[in-house]
Amino acid sequence: MMSPLLRLIAGQTFLHACMTGMRLATPLLALRDGYSAFSVGVLLALFSLTQVFMAIPAGRYTDRHGLQKPMRLSVLVAASGAVLSALWPTFPVMCVSALLTGGATGLAVIALQRHVGRSARDSAHLKESFSWLAIGPAVSNFMGPMAAGLMIDHAGAVAADTAGFRAAFILMSVLPLITWFWVRQVPELPLQIPHKDAAKNRIWDLLREPLMRRLLLVNWMLSSCWDVHTFVVPILGHERGFSASVVGFILGAFAVASALIRVVLPMVAKHLEEFRILTIAMVMAALIFAVYPFTQSPMGMGICSVLLGFTLGVVQPMVMSTLHQITPHHRQGEALGLRIMTVNASSVLMPMLFGVAGAVVGIGPVFWLVGLVVGAGSRSAWYLRPQPTSD
Repeated sequence: MMSPLLRLIAGQTFLHACMTGMRLATPLLALRDGYSAFSVGVLLALFSLTQVFMAIPAGRYTDRHGLQKPMRLSVLVAASGAVLSALWPTFPVMCVSALLTGGATGLAVIALQRHVGRSARDSAHLKESFSWLAIGPAVSNFMGPMAAGLMIDHAGAVAADTAGFRAAFILMSVLPLITWFWVRQVPELPLQIPHKDAAKNRIWDLLREPLMRRLLLVNWMLSSCWDVHTFVVPILGHERGFSASVVGFILGAFAVASALIRVVLPMVAKHLEEFRILTIAMVMAALIFAVYPFTQSPMGMGICSVLLGFTLGVVQPMVMSTLHQITPHHRQGEALGLRIMTVNASSVLMPMLFGVAGAVVGIGPVFWLVGLVVGAGSRSAWYLRPQPTSD
């Protein structure tokens, strides 16, 4: 019988693949229909907008209801969002789909991460569990774009016609249903009752902790690397005449690399503390971003994508392990919501800023600016040394 952790990994993979596939298909359709880079940036930002406003309530919701109820809601909303674009493949409807699939994924991630964090026996098991759980998004970052790209290129009468995009959206709507098949048999854990004196200013209480502020800052900088890569690759591919399948391959190479590094991460994490791994990742990301704009061929972009995948693939497990060590058990859903809110607030703003900057100065300086910020921020990661927190 499959273990609960494996079921959660499989479930997260298919739901997240729905969103990543939509994140490839919708901007390509918008570009095909003549929309600007700024419009594409707005569209991509909408995948994160729902999570900005709903992350904290979603975290509290998972603290009250556990795993199964939030997952049922996530599956329903994500499937509905993809179906809408299949029925009406227009820019306004794709914006609605972005809001729905992004919000559903955010709720599911909080519920899954909270469940896995509370299931861990100790700090070592915590790092190991989150390393395995992080394989799910890494695989889905390959599976979603590749599946969507192949449907766009081959399901229609000609490559990138409307029928191909409709087929991609229909396929994306099926993936969340597979998630429910895997997750529905995972048993619930006993719910933690919040302390009575934690009714007011709970978010500000969390933000008053220096380690929490530092962790959120490091997480934001590294998430910006992910955002700029997701935003820039489709635009570069479109400008250079690459097909949707090639663009999907480049993004998929990033995902495969991040998945592979997470397979070996549990062994590496036994010998390195979280703050050391995060510091190394920030320095490496800065170096890769300095080189990336000089690559012109699909092969060159693919190599940089793989290296960046290896680098950023280690981030989420280490961030999640640190967060669970510095947050009381009965507030972990809320803390996860705070993390997702801050990251996605950035993901809403950053693609639009990338679009403006790319239109004004070109894509290369966008890479260099983000790399400079991340490299300078590595000092914050070095001082991120959490101490366990009691309830």
